[in-house]
Amino acid sequence: MKKLLVCAIALSLPLLAQAANAPQFEAKRLSEAVKTLSSDAFEGRGPATAGETKTLEYVIAGMKEAGLQPGGDLQDGKRLWIQAVPLLRAEIEGKPELSLTVGGKTQSLTQGEQVAIRAAMDGSKSVDVKNAPLVFVGYGVHAPERKWNDFDGVDLKGKIAIALINDPDFETGSGDFGGKAMTYYGRWTYKFEEAARQGAIGLLVVHESAPASYGWPTVKNSNTNTMFDVVRDHPGSVHPQIEGWIQRDATVDLFKQAGLDFDALKKQAQTRGFKAVTLKDATFSAKYAVDAKVITSHNIVARIEGSKRPDETVIYSAHWDHLGIGQPDAKGDTIYNGAVDNATGTAALIEIGRAFAKAPRPERSVVFLNVTAEEKGLLGSEYYSSKPLYPLATTVAVINMDALDPFGVSRNFTTSGSAKSELLDALIADGKAAGMAYVSDPHPEAGYFFRSDHFPFAKRGVPALSWGSGNDWVDGGIEAGEAAGKDYTSKRYHQPADEWDPSWTFAGMVHDLPMLYKLGNDLANSNRWPQWGADSEFRATREATAGQRK
Repeated sequence: MKKLLVCAIALSLPLLAQAANAPQFEAKRLSEAVKTLSSDAFEGRGPATAGETKTLEYVIAGMKEAGLQPGGDLQDGKRLWIQAVPLLRAEIEGKPELSLTVGGKTQSLTQGEQVAIRAAMDGSKSVDVKNAPLVFVGYGVHAPERKWNDFDGVDLKGKIAIALINDPDFETGSGDFGGKAMTYYGRWTYKFEEAARQGAIGLLVVHESAPASYGWPTVKNSNTNTMFDVVRDHPGSVHPQIEGWIQRDATVDLFKQAGLDFDALKKQAQTRGFKAVTLKDATFSAKYAVDAKVITSHNIVARIEGSKRPDETVIYSAHWDHLGIGQPDAKGDTIYNGAVDNATGTAALIEIGRAFAKAPRPERSVVFLNVTAEEKGLLGSEYYSSKPLYPLATTVAVINMDALDPFGVSRNFTTSGSAKSELLDALIADGKAAGMAYVSDPHPEAGYFFRSDHFPFAKRGVPALSWGSGNDWVDGGIEAGEAAGKDYTSKRYHQPADEWDPSWTFAGMVHDLPMLYKLGNDLANSNRWPQWGADSEFRATREATAGQRK
């Protein structure tokens, strides 16, 4: 059956890998790397754990064997394979005491069930909040350029804000925030930051699966374990003391007890005239200790030095980390293996590096950046882009790979978000030559553009994109591709079930990786500097450094 499928694929698509001088990628090598990295022995690849140590050893050994050179921190005039990344590591000690009080009646809350409270990231060693008033702030957005302010006229000092996830026009599909496509205002990271700027002691984000783009298990698993952040001079400026999520049903019940209609207020919150609402006689209490310390994790950095313009750099990136060991699932499994997310991208990074090492040395340098702590908020890529080993002004582009499809070949491909750029134009052209159609992000409401490691580079002006495997499968079409995507999101994404499967063919990755190689190789052997689209919010930042490029 597998042989018949391969023959059908070969007849139906002009595989780019079959083109002259294109590198050949091996499914077996990709599969073995994913199997190893996502095995229980790597303990879910949590930063600053034994799993990180094993991951660094494995990936560095793979990069050495592939023929790459170290490109990380300088030590005694020589490059290391790693870039040290100092992080604030925080976790709640023991079981947190959490409760809601409405009209004098107190209801205890269970961590991971009604709420998912994150360890304090504002520098607090303990949290002891008693009967803090609750205020519904709609979508928690302050966007002056859109003349939108959910905080107008409200003082949040000493209070807990409650905010909806995504943008005000997610459900209507039209409005001031781009319709279905999520803006950064829709991301939970923004909402916590804005709550801190508004002086709130805390923020609870209301979880609903559709606007969040994932279910409660993902929220629980991602927020009730160890938290990380880059080390900040003033962490309280972007983190309220209490950060967490609350289930929709629990929120509806809370509002009802406070004499409010959740659905009616939600509709009001979708309008510019919305005003924040204090929940009458409703308070939130929380008490728990926080074990917070600064630890050091690591980005892995390999490099091929350019033959003519070594100071100009093309970056391929992928994150090596996952969630480590966390709460058990229904089967009692506590290891979050992260096979698709993102052992696939790490395996691809090594193999693309191998292809470059076997080819004639490119004119520009190529860096292979395997970053840490993506699952904790893109922290490894945030650290690199804030303290780059190679200047961002002369970084040509970033090509990111996150959660690639280990199944069969697809007729199309996508990217996380659809920000216009000449880099994306080049990828689309390469795809067309390979017989593949480009489909703009089919789920822009999920805000994937802000959820992958290309984003910290993009916001600093570097043309960047994150590759997405297609959903129009040769074997089964769009119906099969979409079904597999939904199954993964609901049953495996950020859950222990994201494990290597012996049935995976990796035929899709074998087919797609030559296109990603070609994109970077063409840039590495040219004088081109791809630019953002004319109306891109990142263009001005990039143009400000134009004088540093030849």
